[in-house]
Amino acid sequence: MSRPLRLLLRALTVLALSACLSVAAKPATDYAERRDVRAFISQMVDKHGFARNELQQLFSRARFKPEVIAAITPPSAPRARSWQAYRALFLTPERVEAGVEFRGQERAALARAAELYGVPEEIIVAIIGVETVYGRNTGSYRVIDALTTLAFDYPPRAKYFRGELENYLLYARAAGIDILAIKGSYAGAIGIPQFMPGSYLRYAVDLDGDGQPDLSNSFADAIGSVANYLKQHGWETGRPVAYPAQVQGQGHRELVDAGIKPAYRYGELASLGVSAAGVADADALCALIELATPDNASEYLVAFNNFYMLTRYNRSSMYATAVLELAQAVKAAYQPD
Repeated sequence: MSRPLRLLLRALTVLALSACLSVAAKPATDYAERRDVRAFISQMVDKHGFARNELQQLFSRARFKPEVIAAITPPSAPRARSWQAYRALFLTPERVEAGVEFRGQERAALARAAELYGVPEEIIVAIIGVETVYGRNTGSYRVIDALTTLAFDYPPRAKYFRGELENYLLYARAAGIDILAIKGSYAGAIGIPQFMPGSYLRYAVDLDGDGQPDLSNSFADAIGSVANYLKQHGWETGRPVAYPAQVQGQGHRELVDAGIKPAYRYGELASLGVSAAGVADADALCALIELATPDNASEYLVAFNNFYMLTRYNRSSMYATAVLELAQAVKAAYQPD
């Protein structure tokens, strides 16, 4: 064999191998043909009585979404978090005005939810405002695509998202909805309050009384479900959420470093250099939340159990603080008829 021919064959071999590796690196476009998906289908058949052929048809129509992986993957070099930048996303005059309008339009449902579950109306309003701007932005991804992509092509959290995919199939079957039609966030959260399927199954309620919880089309059901979620997680009716705080010295670092779960008694704060702008039982458990902004002095909150309950909705102290401040702004601006 001549040298030029050998070089040509070698080049073709390299190209062929590169093509194979490229194809192998990409998820299969037909999820129904994948071994891990077939195993999941078998589990759903055995555990929940789903029809195998129906699930096979379903997953043959599910699509891998690389943008979902991109959206959920943490940056390799994350920027320093900024409370002021985060706050500016949610504490806008437009969102406050929309919250006031929403509270007026849904006052009957809000009053009923507050009575049933003991959660203040403005807190419910603020969560829906932060999550979807009162139902205006509920997500554009097919939930089946988002959850299938994350369940089978995002190893860091595959177990969690397979559980949510299971919950989604159970929810869709119980509700009698088209599994392929429902849209949500890139993480598979659904509806006006952005419930993951597992939360939908556990905490969604039928506040409007039509026989079926519907978090995509019923504001009343969304309102009741948010309140029920917080109550079931441990919301304490009539108790404080958080107070602004001032710190002196370095004793407060012990509190900050302890995390966001209340673990110190309110009466102990003064000895650690912390003063709070509010009154609470000296034995009430609390945490000290630092809200940092690069190149600016940090802000602090003394946070109680109800603040911690807000972080059960989204595991972020900035999120909980944004909800609290939006709630306070809506309450201050709302003028009932």
